[in-house]
Order: sequence, then C-alpha cells, then structure tokens
Amino acid sequence: MRRAVCPGSFDPIHNGHLDIISRASRLYDEVYVAVMINKSKKSLFEVDERLDLIREVTAEYGNVQAEAFHGLLVDFCKQRDIPAIVKGLRAVSDFDYELQMAQMNNGLSGVETLFVPTNPTYSFMSSSLVKEVATWGGDVSHLVPPQVLEALNKRLRQG
Repeated sequence: MRRAVCPGSFDPIHNGHLDIISRASRLYDEVYVAVMINKSKKSLFEVDERLDLIREVTAEYGNVQAEAFHGLLVDFCKQRDIPAIVKGLRAVSDFDYELQMAQMNNGLSGVETLFVPTNPTYSFMSSSLVKEVATWGGDVSHLVPPQVLEALNKRLRQG
C-alpha cells in the first residue's frame, strides 16, 4: 500500500490545494490530508469545519482521508506508516523554505518529500489571499469549490 500525506492548514481548502491532492491521489493508494493544528495562528474555520469541507470536496477521489494533527508531521507519518510527503510549489520562494523542511523531516525520520509544481492557474493562490479577497467582497468563486464558497460567505456574513 503506497501512502502519502498532503499537509497544511487548509483554512480554507482551495482549488490549488485540490489540484495537488487530486494529483497525489492518482500516484498513491492512500492520501492523507493532514490538517496541522497551529494554535498560534488565528483561523477563520475551526479544525472540524476544515476537516468536513476537505472530506466533502475530496470524496470523489475515493482514496483520500482527512485528519487533524498537532505536533510534528514526521510523527503523523510514523503513526500511519506514511513514507512520503507531497507538497505543491508555487514559486521559487516556496522552494527555499520547503527544502529546509524536507531535509529536516528526512533527517528526523527518513520520510521523503516530493515536490509537485503547482498548476500555473493556481500559482498565485493561498488561503490567506482567498480569505482577504472574500472579506472585502471580491469574487473568489473561481478559486474555491462551491461548498467552500458557501461556507466562506456564511462565515464572513457572521462577522
């Protein structure tokens, strides 16, 4: 069984994330989407809400499961016998940071990191940018799945 993990905060999940997850799901038998809990970050969506949205928008893949995790990603991998981390790279600037993380993770546990170049359509996207544009009333319908757009609009209307 070939397993991989796609980690992130996914606050919220967007089409750039889904591009990487769907590509990983074609390469691996099981793909875990690990919602890493970072208590120092202010999130728009609670972890359980993010997990529900991820499960909903990845259900069609059939081999993707979402879980929350607090701690080191390599521990998540070790607990689930996952030998590979799949990360999307948007730009050269992502590579500098991600390479350091990949080398640290490999040194700690032997887990390999595979870098997947982001589809150019999504190369500018981040969850932070999606939230910012949506907060100011911008149209993000082409950046997120319909279920996420609905949840985003509902949350932002709540103020």
